[in-house]
Amino acid sequence: MNKAPEESLPKQRNLYYGGQWQPSASGARMSVVNPSTGKSLGDVSEALSSDVDAAVAAADTAYRTWRRVAPAERARLLRKIAQIIRENAHELAMVDAVDGGIPIEEGLRDVANAAAQYDFFSGLVTEMKGESVPLGPDSVNFSVREPRGVVGRIIPFNHPFMFCAAKSAAPMAAGNTVVVKTPDQAPLSALRFAELIEGVLPAGVFNVLSGGREAGAALASHPGVAMVSLIGSVPAGRAVMRAAADTIKPVLLELGGKNALIALPDADPDEVADGVIAGMNFTWCGQSCGSTSRVFLHAAIHDAVVERVKKRMSQFQPGDPTNPSTTMGAMISQVQFEKALSFIEQTKQEGARLLHGGKRSEDPKLAGGFFVEPTIFTEVKPSMRLAREEVFGPVLGIFRWADEEEMLTAVNGVEFGLTCSIWTNDVRHAHRLAAEVQAGFVWINEVSRHFLGTPFGGYKQSGLGREECLEELISYTQQKHIHVNLKRPAR
Repeated sequence: MNKAPEESLPKQRNLYYGGQWQPSASGARMSVVNPSTGKSLGDVSEALSSDVDAAVAAADTAYRTWRRVAPAERARLLRKIAQIIRENAHELAMVDAVDGGIPIEEGLRDVANAAAQYDFFSGLVTEMKGESVPLGPDSVNFSVREPRGVVGRIIPFNHPFMFCAAKSAAPMAAGNTVVVKTPDQAPLSALRFAELIEGVLPAGVFNVLSGGREAGAALASHPGVAMVSLIGSVPAGRAVMRAAADTIKPVLLELGGKNALIALPDADPDEVADGVIAGMNFTWCGQSCGSTSRVFLHAAIHDAVVERVKKRMSQFQPGDPTNPSTTMGAMISQVQFEKALSFIEQTKQEGARLLHGGKRSEDPKLAGGFFVEPTIFTEVKPSMRLAREEVFGPVLGIFRWADEEEMLTAVNGVEFGLTCSIWTNDVRHAHRLAAEVQAGFVWINEVSRHFLGTPFGGYKQSGLGREECLEELISYTQQKHIHVNLKRPAR
């Protein structure tokens, strides 16, 4: 039987490291708010620098043993975690619905994704291979891959459970230990996950710190952390790189996006309209780094696509995230809510045409929450703020184009380069455009989907490194070369 929303929340509200629940050394606490009601969900311990020190020390102690656990045994434990995730799927999704404003049906997909990544990386543990170098009969030269040590993972609020759980799978599979810093807006699903898997892994292999900016900065700069990974905004990525520089530690960054959907004149307007809506991730309130928030429609099909998009928007109505029928959740916080509304007002002032939405939800049942209507503007120009900056909210801009060179200049004329979606029935044209766009992941006649095993990551300031693939696992290892002298000693 599925638990009620309040029954799904974690009982433990302290920090988890070294296999134990610990209050913050300073006694600091952080309040947690339900974004769909604006009401308190209680508080959690707030990790500060001293708590990061303690958690890293515990993770480092565990690393000395975990790195020597046979890969097959590490894989077995990861598969056990995948099973636990699946057995508690509804509960974990409900925590993110209450704490993160995510519609529960979408949260269930996040949970399934996390479990799949544990299975995926558990199956790759023997692929962390070195190589031999033939240098003649008098020596053997070969390389091995070894884990790096303690990995710091700083995760965002838009997929709090999935990013906590799934993004810990690869580093642990490689033999590292992990310290997760939760998003300060939505820490509860990470704490519940720690409760559920407590005792599965050796103490200190997996650790969770709820905290804010101080904890994240301390983790990124800590000399005991061998590598730090962040999913977040471009400013957060820059801060992590600066913090990591003093100890010359590698970073893996998946950052923001201002992604383009390009529709050519031969594309089917119905299919493009479906892609426009799916790519914007309105169910998540547009709070997704991969959202195709800039839509470039060729003039020949522009009006037909816009007409279809407008008709389809009725399917998205903000509502209670814990209700399975809800198609659009709440924005995470008052700050993000006000940011989205400010983008909307400025875009109106700059002369774009409002096609749909454009204000906070008027449903009286949602008055206490952070609900913004799904919003679409047409006649957007590349000079507008909406065309250049990431909103991270449910605000979509549509551009009309006729000259392909000018269109590509606009598509590539932002600091981001995460994803791009191209719609056409001309396969040659599609491949040519895919080669021209500056993005790390390109869909052709598809949008928004991730495929486990394929590399996901960005160009330019959208990040460094690739995830959801073998390369992610390899990035959590370092290469060591070994030379063996086979010469016989002189007699």
